[in-house]
Amino acid sequence: MKACSAVVANGCSTLNLVRGALRLRAVYFCLFLLMSCAPAFSASMRETVANCTGIVRDFTRISEHAIPRRVLRNAKGVAILRVLKGGFGVSGRLGDGVVIARLPGGGWSGPTAIATGGGGFGFQIGGEITEFVIILNTQAAVDAFARGGNVEFGGALSAAAGPVGRTAEGGVLPVAAVYTYSRSQGLFAGASLEGTVLVAQRDKNANYYGRSVTPEQILRGRVPAPPSARPLISALSRY
Repeated sequence: MKACSAVVANGCSTLNLVRGALRLRAVYFCLFLLMSCAPAFSASMRETVANCTGIVRDFTRISEHAIPRRVLRNAKGVAILRVLKGGFGVSGRLGDGVVIARLPGGGWSGPTAIATGGGGFGFQIGGEITEFVIILNTQAAVDAFARGGNVEFGGALSAAAGPVGRTAEGGVLPVAAVYTYSRSQGLFAGASLEGTVLVAQRDKNANYYGRSVTPEQILRGRVPAPPSARPLISALSRY
């Protein structure tokens, strides 16, 4: 009996070692995948703003999947984000983007930099890039970003897939602090942001604005928007 127990114990130990080795390889693969693509996600703020301008234009261009003008017209703010997800047994993600707020007197603030990242376990092989446009429907949602800390979707800051297309223009819109719109590899989908944490990038803001500024100063319009932000502001000012 003791001999059998020893064999079983040794077998389980070997199996655990094999699993651990495979998991370690998966972690290394995931890190390699993310790091190999990281340069595209470590762009300057000027490049990030330009990318976000293109994302906004894409999401408003195709009528059947477009963000309704009514949604954009009533928005208190907008966050735009590009996220890379990758993995092999384990998964990871990283991304960056900006938040911009509607000012009380009209017009839009300058953009403030945000980023996301994280990892987990799950069956996912390969990688994909997802673009998000996040409509901030309430002042509380804007204030969450203005405070400059971590912003997590879910709970008090509820997020829901936003209505799309012309049919949503005249209908009753669902109530949520945040509407999310996503596009992955050219396909429009309602990807969830529940549990996603976005963080402020203070160093990136300082480099972009030429001095140390807080997200609150930017989103309240106390800091003039740089000239390179004008195309993004123009794209949103159409609504």
